[in-house]
Amino acid sequence: MTTLIIYYSQGGTTDLVARTLAKKLGAYLLRIQDLKNREGFANRLLSSISAFRESKTEIAPASVDLTPYDTIYFGTPTWSGNPTPAILTMIDRCNLRGKDVVLFATMDSNRGDANIARLEEKVKMRGARVIESFTIATKNKSPEKLISDTEAIIEMKDLMMYRR
Repeated sequence: MTTLIIYYSQGGTTDLVARTLAKKLGAYLLRIQDLKNREGFANRLLSSISAFRESKTEIAPASVDLTPYDTIYFGTPTWSGNPTPAILTMIDRCNLRGKDVVLFATMDSNRGDANIARLEEKVKMRGARVIESFTIATKNKSPEKLISDTEAIIEMKDLMMYRR
């Protein structure tokens, strides 16, 4: 009975949050790679449009066997108020029937709640039960502050309760 954190991170803040969660919760980590070039101004603009349209993308790994895991975390940055194409692609490829899911989103602005709402719809359509969710504002925060904010959320949301 174990926990897996599946996440996508482009700039590193979602990676830091996911790693902090994994360390504190004793969870396994799986970082999704988007095989499309998302660097540079033009590509970031196109990435925001892709997120808004919920476009799919090529990812690595292409899929994951969730059989050994009881609790799955999905984490993503917020792009134009939406989840990233990489995390949506992974969710669409997962069998989440009977799985407990925790959702989290990092954000520079205040649009993370819309991101979480869409993630919740997607994982429920795949058969999951959402047991918790949260957002973390990242703008102008040091790595130390992001770690401390993540640890505070673990405490406030009592995420240790979902460890097995």
